[in-house]
Amino acid sequence: MKITKEEALDYHRCPRPGKTEVVPTKPYSSQTDLALAYSPGVAYPCKEIEAHPSDVYEYTNKGNLVAVISNGTAVLGLGDIGAEAGKPVMEGKALLFKIFAGLDCFDIEVDQKDPEKFIEVVKAIAPTFGGINLEDIKAPECFEIETRLKAECNIPVMHDDQHGTAIISGAGLLNALELQGKRIEDIKLVVNGAGAAAVSCTRLYIALGVRPENVVMCDSKGVIKTSRPGLSSQKLEFATSRDINTLADAMVGADVFLGLSVKDVVTQEMVMSMAPNPIVFALANPDPEIAYDVAVASRSDLIFATGRSDYPNQINNVLGFPYIFRGALDCGATEINELMKLAAVRAIAALTKEPVPSVVNAAYNMANITFGKDYILPKPLDPRLLTTVAPAVARAAAESGVARRPVTDWDAYADKLRRLMGFDNKMVRRIFEEAQKSNHKRVVFGEGNTDNMLRAACNAEHEGICRPILLGNEEMIQKRADRLGLDISGIEIVNLRHDRESARRERYADMLASKRCRAGITKAVALEKMFDRNYFGMMMVESGDADAFISGTYSSGIPNREIAKEVIGIREPYSTFATMHILNTKRGTYFLADTAINSQMTDERLYDIARLTRHSVEYFAHDPVMAMVSFSNFGSSHEPEGKMISRVVERLHNDFPDMTVDGEMQIQYALNRELRDSSYPFSRLAGREVNTLVFPDLTAANSAYRLLLEMGVADAIGPVQIGLNKPVHFVNVDTPVRDIVNLTAIAVIDAQCNN
Repeated sequence: MKITKEEALDYHRCPRPGKTEVVPTKPYSSQTDLALAYSPGVAYPCKEIEAHPSDVYEYTNKGNLVAVISNGTAVLGLGDIGAEAGKPVMEGKALLFKIFAGLDCFDIEVDQKDPEKFIEVVKAIAPTFGGINLEDIKAPECFEIETRLKAECNIPVMHDDQHGTAIISGAGLLNALELQGKRIEDIKLVVNGAGAAAVSCTRLYIALGVRPENVVMCDSKGVIKTSRPGLSSQKLEFATSRDINTLADAMVGADVFLGLSVKDVVTQEMVMSMAPNPIVFALANPDPEIAYDVAVASRSDLIFATGRSDYPNQINNVLGFPYIFRGALDCGATEINELMKLAAVRAIAALTKEPVPSVVNAAYNMANITFGKDYILPKPLDPRLLTTVAPAVARAAAESGVARRPVTDWDAYADKLRRLMGFDNKMVRRIFEEAQKSNHKRVVFGEGNTDNMLRAACNAEHEGICRPILLGNEEMIQKRADRLGLDISGIEIVNLRHDRESARRERYADMLASKRCRAGITKAVALEKMFDRNYFGMMMVESGDADAFISGTYSSGIPNREIAKEVIGIREPYSTFATMHILNTKRGTYFLADTAINSQMTDERLYDIARLTRHSVEYFAHDPVMAMVSFSNFGSSHEPEGKMISRVVERLHNDFPDMTVDGEMQIQYALNRELRDSSYPFSRLAGREVNTLVFPDLTAANSAYRLLLEMGVADAIGPVQIGLNKPVHFVNVDTPVRDIVNLTAIAVIDAQCNN
């Protein structure tokens, strides 16, 4: 995917600078709230902590707070750019901690290159945090800094540049060796690179069983030999006395190559010189030591991994550090020791061999991901990493005697982990991944001459989601793009009203008139409709000239939902269609319907909406647990609405005995499992957490999701159209750009299913 400078800068600048914020976790609306939060109430927990220091974990956020600390001396591939320039990277790391493990983070940039002074700064602020993640500190200083801080701080400290890569690649190594039929104690290992990551990886591999005498490490000068003068202690640790000098020499007969260096230093001939069934981890970023296609073409018995997401077997630190710190903090570990790292290695390796859930297969647009040469590590979006790695680390901490608050109820801990996550953006990421693999479906944007839709179309193209087609006047769209600083040179524009589109308007009119001839649509009427952007855009999809349509609100006085029924038609066996919103909240993901289409509800419509919603929730890899909500509970009111819902629920139970749905019920009973189960133990929802809400009217559904959005309680994707024959989705022209892009991704996936 191509990322432009402008996109990156806009992402970091808008709608507010930076990638993180601090959010209150306690009420603050009243005088009492403020008195409890600060003076005088705050004095009580202060005194408790003074008397019992461990109570800091009881009364503050310390136990869920990680510091990402750097001096900016070894930032990504940018080098020594300074503390302030490295801040965007540290903010990004903090974001990953939050979204993958629910850990709060402060990024701290220390303007100090002297190791001693840097250590003193970090030690001084350490009481604030439950753990410290050191980041982007150059070697060899990083070794001393981490060693000292681990010894002098009483909280977990880890330099992820060293250990993260080591842990993840170590897990991959164990699995690759198993697949290649090799014992770790027998292998010959070549390491190219002698920085922090290379040293840490090699040490961990030795801890896993690699014999030190079977290791050859190379740097830019060639093989690191004992005879070379001026070696650092880290290089001397892995120096060899063997009579070899070059990387090419070292790779002859090697079983495993680990690259943490620069691109293109490994040739095809070097790979071919390795032992049978070799393993190559080419982890230089962004370009590996040998290109993927060159490596895999060299020999069929190769297992190959890189640090990139666009090739199989990505060695990605995000598989480790969020969950390692999660487990360490949850048990009150005083450090992250070798046993905890090894536990993480083995947990990640073992997870790879477990059956892959459908949500992960769907995320990567694969039918059946299984353990093998192209799958030696879990996928980064695998939700099981949290509940697998964190407990393994916590167990190892307890077994090694460094857990101050060891976990005692492992089932309860697993449940806590599942609930920890904040807004669940995994679904959004899955949707985007799947859309990007769609072979660039053609998506028509109905209002190409509006700011938000034009920006959305450009973003969708840049993110590789689709091939956008803009409806509108070319000159007007170009002027708008110039004003917005958008490059639309590669985007198709269709001026539906121009003379050059007359043949297409005629063709579309013939199709529509033929389809709707018994509904009062003559050729002349149909031709007039082709000057309307919604009719024209939907006909592009209906005719096969496009794959999906993002419809705005501009039309000739006819609601676009009516145009959709007329042009696209409702999918059999349904008699209605609807829309659904997907809400990501701190409690998890929820699906709401119908949020935009049906203002007048009937038994038949509600029955169809419930069925459509069920199928849609299943498509998004969730098990639908559905509540039909109302103002009453199970017949407590004799109003028509409650009776209608009761009839529909009875019909659903009869027609679909396996469908987890019940009602009518008030919203608090739908979302409060304990309250519902104690009051209505007969419900089909007993023991289940509801994730799908079907409303009896449009006002309730629309108001519910908009209320949550405006109050900042949820993020939303939608409205997602459910029930039409082809992908047509509806937005307002003032819908935020990101929301339109999200809906575009769903439209693309929808189009894939219609092929």
